Amino acid sequence: MGLSLKTLAFSSTLLVLGGGAGFWGSRYVDFHFSPQPKTISVAVPPTASGGQTPSVGGLAVAGDRNFIATAVQQVGPAVVRINATRKVANQLPEAFNNPLFRRFFGGQQPIPDERIERGTGSGFILSPDGRLLTNAHVVSEARTVQVTLKDGRTFEGKVVGVDPVTDVAVVKINARNLPRVKLGNSKNLIPGQWAIAIGNPLGLDNTVTIGIISATDRTSAQVGVPDKRVTFIQTDAAINPGNSGGPLLNTEGEIVGVNTAIRTDAQGLGFAIPIETAARVANQLFSKGRISHPFLGIQMIDLTPASKTEIAQETDLKVEIDSGVLIVRAIAKSPAAQAGLRAGDVIQKINGKTVAKSLQVQEQVESTTLGATLTLEVNRQGVIQTFHVKPGAYPANELS
Repeated sequence: MGLSLKTLAFSSTLLVLGGGAGFWGSRYVDFHFSPQPKTISVAVPPTASGGQTPSVGGLAVAGDRNFIATAVQQVGPAVVRINATRKVANQLPEAFNNPLFRRFFGGQQPIPDERIERGTGSGFILSPDGRLLTNAHVVSEARTVQVTLKDGRTFEGKVVGVDPVTDVAVVKINARNLPRVKLGNSKNLIPGQWAIAIGNPLGLDNTVTIGIISATDRTSAQVGVPDKRVTFIQTDAAINPGNSGGPLLNTEGEIVGVNTAIRTDAQGLGFAIPIETAARVANQLFSKGRISHPFLGIQMIDLTPASKTEIAQETDLKVEIDSGVLIVRAIAKSPAAQAGLRAGDVIQKINGKTVAKSLQVQEQVESTTLGATLTLEVNRQGVIQTFHVKPGAYPANELS
């Protein structure tokens, strides 16, 4: 059964539109504030046996400890709990503004305009001098941030930078000689590999869960957060409210992802930000306090014979080929529109590299710098044309 064009367009990577406004969809995000109880499952890991000291992924396994226990012992001290408070406006019914209602309560407003909201998330230490990485939604607009180490020490945290586009944030605490994590490589992950998650779900400190890498390169639209500029790692390691910002480990005890989201309408579906993306954003946030994402201003979908048929049936766009990345829309006054790109164009190459999926286009744009020029080879109604586009800064507000 084919998907409608509207569905395809919505599900496409919004590299694109400059994101979407608003917070994460309530059905998909690992909300750390006022979480709903959810069962925490811990898989029973395999144990080491035999006369020799075995190793898994380069980690020596001693006695009755397996590679999971070894990895956790290595990384656990660098995983922290983050308690944040923020002010939230109360949505008061219009009736409360009625003068008769106020007179009944002696002129006093019965419900305050604001309330303090408290929540818990996770994070991990990047450097011995107290640089931490967590999720943006854990500390965004936080009034206070308290960081608790595994050894029980507590520090006041300062939010150095927040990037809602990738859901990455960095925090600094005033401490020295702290344990730190070791960053790994997520680019070589394949489905079926072990995955270990550490965090503070439901306030239960340093909870360990295990599973596998279920998939890689899940687009933000597939995860249900089309306003994000991330390709996610999917895992079935249990991730619950409060795990946000905690590490996802490989068998060597290296960080390969930052746990960020769950789908509450399903079990065994968790998502993590690849560590390369998180580390790149964190470095810029620590050095500049902010990050600018390159932006073209197009909405696009992967072109296939099936989607081509849908397009022909539902739009006036004339598509002559069966593969490539179709531009469904070029936003007015965006860098793409100013360079001459328009709906119906099929992107086939960027800077000489063939692209067949919108994800590849997003990665090419994300890896460039503001002010640099991208050369796009486009098929326009059977004619190959070349366009030179200078990406702009990702807009602060939603473009639609």
